[in-house]
Amino acid sequence: MTRDFAAGGYRYIPAVFQYSSGAAALADFEIERVRFDKLLPLAEGFARAAEYMKAANRPLTAFCACELRSPAVVDEAGFRRFNEHYVKTLAEWQIFDGTNNPVARTNVCLEVGPPKEPSFYAFSFTRPKKGATPSFVIAGGAEARGGSESYAERTVRYREVGPEAIRDKTKATVGSMEARLAAFGHGWSDTTAAQVYTIRDFHPAVTDELVNRGAARSGLTWHFARPPVIDLDFEMDCRRVSREVLV
Repeated sequence: MTRDFAAGGYRYIPAVFQYSSGAAALADFEIERVRFDKLLPLAEGFARAAEYMKAANRPLTAFCACELRSPAVVDEAGFRRFNEHYVKTLAEWQIFDGTNNPVARTNVCLEVGPPKEPSFYAFSFTRPKKGATPSFVIAGGAEARGGSESYAERTVRYREVGPEAIRDKTKATVGSMEARLAAFGHGWSDTTAAQVYTIRDFHPAVTDELVNRGAARSGLTWHFARPPVIDLDFEMDCRRVSREVLV
């Protein structure tokens, strides 16, 4: 279910052309997460990431995950246009081969104070480390099931935002995170951070669908933001990294 990306020092869960469902360091590598103190426009963020990795004596192919912030939600066609633009840099870095994309990604839209253009919030890359403990980044996922159908057909409780609908969306998203963790042989007990992205009141679901399932073992970071595609309401990601830096 996973594939190795030896040039980057990590393996990944294949998904769609714009991103993978998660990246995990190979043996004797660890993942470092770098968060920008201020959002950086996409091109500038890629450039800063390249500079940072070069200074760490790492190739561009070590880039394994990113967290983006977009100006506003879009429809499916708009999402595809953005993704086709986004992967151009990954192709130039010899990461995306036109079909397979090993880079995990979260891309959400801030409800308050959004950037004027797609921007970087954070990125992750691999470093060599003998005997490193496992590290991974699980990509952002919302309440849409996998498949080739439209989002309207795949979304749990489509266009419903009542308490029970949000509970079902939360449950489905947590389940998706668990499946991705399991693909790497891990579970919630192995995570060091989990993030939630929604503008809906998900608190009634916190105890049963997050805390009791172990998703909040290291706390829970809530971002008042929407998933990037219109009519999606709840997104999550999670990770295990031993090194995090703010720049």
